[in-house]
Amino acid sequence: MAKKQPQRGRSLPILKEVRACEHCTEHLPLGPNPLVAGRSSARILVVGQAPGRVAHETGKPWNDKSGERLRQWMGIAAEQFYDDSITAIMPMGFCFPGTGKSGDMPPRPECAPMWHERIKKSLKHIELTVYAGRYAIEYYSTKKHASVTAAAADFQNQLPDHILLPHPSPRNNLWLRRNAWFEEEAVPLLQERVAKLITR
Repeated sequence: MAKKQPQRGRSLPILKEVRACEHCTEHLPLGPNPLVAGRSSARILVVGQAPGRVAHETGKPWNDKSGERLRQWMGIAAEQFYDDSITAIMPMGFCFPGTGKSGDMPPRPECAPMWHERIKKSLKHIELTVYAGRYAIEYYSTKKHASVTAAAADFQNQLPDHILLPHPSPRNNLWLRRNAWFEEEAVPLLQERVAKLITR
């Protein structure tokens, strides 16, 4: 008996519009290259900050050490993470914003209010939203958390619908060492939730 193939879902016309966006061109040192993904069947939505230089150059979001750690936290293989029928990717800023004195610049502020609601309306089957990093947390959290640490510590009240994560950048290694509870307690629950969604 042939194995049933997963439903790919429909492509989203809104993403074609996003990928053609040049609204912030004058502010982007490497020019526009909006990185966003998703199909109508996607069950997981990842809201990060903005693509890094490597992601911009390769045209592949989360294509760096931060992406490797995020996938590890989620317990998801790269092929499932990049399968847009399973995982939708919608950063706070769609293009690489440039590099500042202590890392990448913040996401461009125009992207989220201009595009996010329209994209989310097209993603009708999302059951888990992963918010990674301070900018996503501050924009989307309904609670006024005192810090990223406080937001991440509230994971039991967030799942199964969403979860607020510190940014998975190697720059946060010290935070992870100081907050061992995160990988010991929060990450296993996140992995359990993701596993249920990708194995259905």
